[in-house]
Amino acid sequence: MKFSTREDIEVPIEFAFARVSDFDAYERRLLRQEVDISRRTAGPVDVGTTWDVAFSFRDRPRRLTAELVSLEPPSGLAIHSLSDGLTLITEIELIALSQASTRVMVSVEAKAKTLAARVLLQSLKLAKPTLTKRFEGRVLGFAREIEDRYRRDV
Repeated sequence: MKFSTREDIEVPIEFAFARVSDFDAYERRLLRQEVDISRRTAGPVDVGTTWDVAFSFRDRPRRLTAELVSLEPPSGLAIHSLSDGLTLITEIELIALSQASTRVMVSVEAKAKTLAARVLLQSLKLAKPTLTKRFEGRVLGFAREIEDRYRRDV
């Protein structure tokens, strides 16, 4: 199952990439949402950096391991995650439309590795229209946050 969307934002690509690749901010946000996240590797985030994440989904505790597999400033990044037989591939691609505007394209693809994961994905497919709207809304909200931050910083 795959979700993808794109948003055009009025910020330079370098600024957009700095916000998209601000992993410390992601970690802080997840901690505020009562998600337990820890970075396995010390030092600056680079390809190969891995996180362990523990959270609750559908009233069940879940564990996820995420690894940064691609980091190409300023054009994008990719993260591969594995959780309970489910593989998630998250890609964020940035394209400069002009010096002051950028297209942000986000895609998340989920693949099942086990029977239990297939059952979970099948149930999620039934709710795909609702999940797609929620995904697009979150990406739109994130894009607006980037624009607002740029306006404050400039």
